[in-house]
Amino acid sequence: MDPITVVVAGLVVVALLGSVAIVRRLHRPDRPWIEIARARLVMGVPWGSLVVIGAVCFVYLFVQDGITNPADPVTVPYRAWSYFYPFGMLTASFSHVGPTHLVGNVLGAAVVAPIAEYAWGHYPDEGDAEAADSWRSNPWVRALVVFPLVVFAIGIGTSLFALGPVIGFSGLVFAFAGFAIVHYPIVTLVGTLGVQGALLTIVRALRDPVSVYVAEPSPPGPPTWATIAIQGHALGFFIGVVLGIVLLRRRGSRTDPLHLWIAILLFGFAKSLWAIYWFGGDNTFVLFRGPGVVAVTVLAVLITLAVAGSERSVVPRRFRTADTRPSDRSSPETRSLEIVDGRSSHTDPATRLERITEIARGTRTDERRSGPSRRRTAFLTILVVTAVLAGIAVPANLLVVEGGDPSSESHVEIEGYTVEYAESVENELVSPVAVGPLDDAITLESSGVIVTSDQRQIWLEAVTSQRLAFTGEETVYVGGPGWREAVHVERTGWEPIGNETVYQVWIQEDGGERQLAHESNGSEADVRIDDREVAVASEDGEFALEVTEADGDDVTTAPIPEENESTEVGGLTFEHDDGTIYAVSNGTEVAVATEETYS
Repeated sequence: MDPITVVVAGLVVVALLGSVAIVRRLHRPDRPWIEIARARLVMGVPWGSLVVIGAVCFVYLFVQDGITNPADPVTVPYRAWSYFYPFGMLTASFSHVGPTHLVGNVLGAAVVAPIAEYAWGHYPDEGDAEAADSWRSNPWVRALVVFPLVVFAIGIGTSLFALGPVIGFSGLVFAFAGFAIVHYPIVTLVGTLGVQGALLTIVRALRDPVSVYVAEPSPPGPPTWATIAIQGHALGFFIGVVLGIVLLRRRGSRTDPLHLWIAILLFGFAKSLWAIYWFGGDNTFVLFRGPGVVAVTVLAVLITLAVAGSERSVVPRRFRTADTRPSDRSSPETRSLEIVDGRSSHTDPATRLERITEIARGTRTDERRSGPSRRRTAFLTILVVTAVLAGIAVPANLLVVEGGDPSSESHVEIEGYTVEYAESVENELVSPVAVGPLDDAITLESSGVIVTSDQRQIWLEAVTSQRLAFTGEETVYVGGPGWREAVHVERTGWEPIGNETVYQVWIQEDGGERQLAHESNGSEADVRIDDREVAVASEDGEFALEVTEADGDDVTTAPIPEENESTEVGGLTFEHDDGTIYAVSNGTEVAVATEETYS
């Protein structure tokens, strides 16, 4: 490592530690932070969060084989492809596409998971820190077993009900945030909007303290909001909110409604929960920004009502059923289900059954007569929204990849995977909706490197044709636990002056034979020399020059000459000089084609 880089990284560490030391001497709280943490966490440490984060890193390094190539782990089999591919469903929430994806989610979890774990607590109901009547209340079991198991269960749930072949821990990060925000809204807001970004900046500063950036073009790609698994994020957030509200009710606690509303509103906007989008045709995306903002605003109100709403009925008084029963609700004849000498004080079996049903449902007799409360109605609405978010993914996750021959003759077969290059093939994962702004979206077609596997229910556009045209070469990894194989894809081409590029795509497995996967149609240069037209064509893996006489009947073809060489075609001389083909005739020299370059 460069000595300057080491010195600057050291300065970063010294500055941070010095800042903390100075503030610690200035700030003298009535109750030390470690004492506050120990009130609910064993030794003040969020052990469960550390176990979960460690497990995620383990999956990246040793299951996805990130230990071999940290920058490019195996990702294809670790997505939530289909219910008929359980392995992907089980691993998707704990896998990542690369180091940036991993670091972002790990830092996000490092911020919100401890807040959620603190709210839940290793000591149930803030009981005696030394007491452990059963394994359920044992603080070490709750820290090292129960919390991680619940997290893993939620992770599998977000995979099972996520829309599309998702991958990543972000659904669980949003679940942590949803659980934490209903307990500690301002702390969670500061953590997710401030601390997380600060940690990411510090990590980047330590890893690469001095960087030099050069302005350069970037490959075409979708807008940033179209790369967000918005449904998976929203589902995780709602699951966390529901669990958080249930715990609040169990403990008889409420959160400040203003703090909660502000936190949810700002969190929803900052974390792009408003980014509702869908796919159009021809690589277009439709963003429903307005409806998304409305949805986040309504969400903030709903959650606030579910946590801190009143117990007043949502049914207007004039529509409520009249209460003809005795008004003394403390009377054992009307309210309680007491046991006297081993028997209920109610002798009427129907009355006893009614009271038992109330207890099981958590409702009161007066609530059933007057209608549910505003608080309860809001909570039920959140449950319905959560169910809808999960339900819309079920049809997509019942996907069965249609078997059949590959689209191209040249392809690579590896352990049940097929890797090929194809253009204008039907995308088997996305079905466009022909409604409103999507009225012209009849079918979606994909072009690029396609990875399929019938036995794994996989269909993936691994590299788009636009990206390959920009980079010139890409590597796709397929594999599974304990193994990986690389497939290399390369594009070469010539661009006739004033017209479209003529290109070839080659595909090769590691250690295998290089195969021609695709070649485009010929293209004519926008020049005329001695009343002749010149075109570039690709024939059986070789680029050629075609010269057409004025009458259009006589066409002469010859391979493009090598660098610094020339050839005679149709009465014209063509010279290859530094990636450009020149046509020479009667002392005139004209460029007719240039070699395609890549970034």
